Amino acid sequence: MSRPVSRVLTLLELLQSGGVRTVAELADRLGVGERTVRRYVDHLVDLDVPVESVRGRYGGYRLAPGHRVPPLMLTDDEALAVLLGLVAGRRTGITAAAGTAGETAAAKVRRVLPERLRDRLDAVLDSLTFTTAPTGSAAPDAAVLLPVADAVRHHRPLAIRYTGGSGAGSGSGSGGSGSGERTVYPYGLVAHAGRWYVTGRDLSVGADRTFRLDRIHGARVLPGTFEPPPGPGPAERVLTALATAPYRHEVTVRVRGTAEEIRARLPRSVAVVAAADDDGDGGEGGEGGGWCRVEIRAERLDWLPSLLASLDRPFVVERPDELRGLVADLAGRLMDAARGTAPPRD
Repeated sequence: MSRPVSRVLTLLELLQSGGVRTVAELADRLGVGERTVRRYVDHLVDLDVPVESVRGRYGGYRLAPGHRVPPLMLTDDEALAVLLGLVAGRRTGITAAAGTAGETAAAKVRRVLPERLRDRLDAVLDSLTFTTAPTGSAAPDAAVLLPVADAVRHHRPLAIRYTGGSGAGSGSGSGGSGSGERTVYPYGLVAHAGRWYVTGRDLSVGADRTFRLDRIHGARVLPGTFEPPPGPGPAERVLTALATAPYRHEVTVRVRGTAEEIRARLPRSVAVVAAADDDGDGGEGGEGGGWCRVEIRAERLDWLPSLLASLDRPFVVERPDELRGLVADLAGRLMDAARGTAPPRD
């Protein structure tokens, strides 16, 4: 019986990505029946590709450890996508590879490419410039990222050693509980603004916490399983934790407009936006002009007046009083600029 070569090669690519692949998963990815998958596996074995069968509830097929994959066969578009992805990942800080791993990976890809294609890709990389400065690296170690991801995927408890920004063992929004090992039920991994986070239930304090992966110094998966709770997804949990983290100032402002309109200027990582409880204009408003309460945590207040002015909507500062003065100062400077009045010299 014939075995389409393209599907057999696709099967090999799936197995080369690592881990155990169930027969049902492979059948779904290949668009064939499970019996056909087994025939394709037999064909790979006939070609001396060491495919192992794994028994049990989570059984399936995998490549034998240490198997050396054949040379890369990439189209022009695929090779460009890989190299540009590595370059962009290094600049944004999102590449989960410490040290020079990203550079060495790019070099290995280039070495196995035909000279014609390598020269054309070098021309792209050599002529490419960026409008933003590189982000400071906060990539997690693979020894941390891989067990965290495994625990998230299989809903297993995770033991971590964590050091907060102040040197204490605490997560975002926590008051600290020592720098020793703690047990976490991890809900999900989130990449945000060049950093990696894991959010979950910290059993040592009995509350949800958010941890930066670059501050985790050890991670190991523990026996057992847990059921993730319903509610917000991991990304929303992380953004809310960042917006409500303890800072020097707790700012509350009432802004006229809908939550969607305000969030267009104030993302979830900056502010918590909700309909004002005492809104007498009909909730979040339409033309009637509803109000929302905006809560912001900030270490400094000097950047907030211009941010509030950029909303281009009526607002009322509820707290702190110091912010009202800064808003008035900005309003005075804007009035002087509108009148063409020169500011006084110091």
